[in-house]
Amino acid sequence: MDRDKFAGRRAFMDQALRSGAWTLAAASGLLTPLMAAAKKARVLPPGRSIYDMRGEVLVDGEPATMETLITATSVIVTGSDSFIEFKVGKDAHHVRENSRLELSGSGMVEDAMRVVAGKVLAVFGRRKRKESYTIQTTTAVIGIRGTGIYIEADPDVSYICTCYGTVDLVARADENVKERLKTKHHDAPKYVYSDTYGGKLIEPAPFKDHTDQELMLLEEIVGRTPPFSSLLDPYSTPRRDGYRM
Repeated sequence: MDRDKFAGRRAFMDQALRSGAWTLAAASGLLTPLMAAAKKARVLPPGRSIYDMRGEVLVDGEPATMETLITATSVIVTGSDSFIEFKVGKDAHHVRENSRLELSGSGMVEDAMRVVAGKVLAVFGRRKRKESYTIQTTTAVIGIRGTGIYIEADPDVSYICTCYGTVDLVARADENVKERLKTKHHDAPKYVYSDTYGGKLIEPAPFKDHTDQELMLLEEIVGRTPPFSSLLDPYSTPRRDGYRM
């Protein structure tokens, strides 16, 4: 593909990603049960993995029930109009519709995940200095310790919002293109592309498609609270540090 076609594809992708993104989240029926459930989140008892789910959800190739055990090596697949919220050890995840998430680790201790397709919101317990956790998407590699993160993975671009915490973000197309992000409250969302398409591999992005209420729910499932208070600082508008429409 020549340079002009790359540039045209990049412009098309940017427009598609920007148009109405955060209003779609508010209108989506998938967010409604989460926002309501955030008011009554509870720590899951021992032996339970799933907090809530809807629609077509497969765990390790089998239809999931509320009693399904999810481990650090499980593969989670959701269909249309479906979602699942679950925990593995000290980590909790919300997998949205039309997604595939592949976990790696041992027993109930995750050390990696691969977002093959779709949308995943995740919170992670703090790792020790010698422990590591790596997230792979279609276009990015993300190194974390303890943080909250939202990811949308498409074939040519990933949207990555470090909701809080520190991550090392690397473009898969060129491992020399990297950024260390330290955020407190959705401060530096990024797009990571599979090719420059006339621009950069990593570029600023708007805040979109996830909420503080969802993060609070996931943290509460594993007995924690996030390092912010939505009651004191309602997060009703996107932050766009360095982002240009």
